[in-house]
Amino acid sequence: MSVPRGVRIAAFASLALFLLALGAALRPLALPEKHSAAPVLDAIEIGFAQDMTAHHQQALLMTQRLDPAASPTVRRVAEQLADAQRVEIGTMLGWLRLADASPLSPRPMAWMTDTLASHRHSAHAPDTPMPGMATTAELDALAASRGRDAEILFLQLVIRHHQGGIAMAQAADRQLTEGPVKEAARAMIQSQGQEVGVMSLLLTQLGGALLPR
Repeated sequence: MSVPRGVRIAAFASLALFLLALGAALRPLALPEKHSAAPVLDAIEIGFAQDMTAHHQQALLMTQRLDPAASPTVRRVAEQLADAQRVEIGTMLGWLRLADASPLSPRPMAWMTDTLASHRHSAHAPDTPMPGMATTAELDALAASRGRDAEILFLQLVIRHHQGGIAMAQAADRQLTEGPVKEAARAMIQSQGQEVGVMSLLLTQLGGALLPR
């Protein structure tokens, strides 16, 4: 017995609606929607961690080039500084590893200069060297210096170096709203500011003067 045409149309329509409903229900399983995970660190945080790591590494190099026969007071300052810088380097490298970012920046100081450029309504940021860094000639002079001259030069270079690091940390603090990188930047401002005060006092006692920033 043949099925009336109207019944067949109704059956096909019901089947089509059922398949559409089934397809919609199974779609999240068969074709999951892609949701990009929030980045572990943003561009400013990555740039700051990369550049501050390089900055800290030069501070370690300065402590290594200090005359081994320097006074116990200056040697103790150098050792405490090196210990603190190593801990911070380890923390920042850990952040970069979690963010799957290189420990070296392809554009050093871009996180800072790009912001300066936007504030000036300019499309291109000026080349800005990393503040406080010693030149190769200054590092060689430190390695060759002995006695009181070595102590004075070491304190001069590290004070200027810390002042540059504080400027970088202040820039990160201004640009970041929250998070561990902002907290670390604020901690660096405080700790390195205290170290600058101690080293400046020692430098004065040795008869040395601050280097131009």
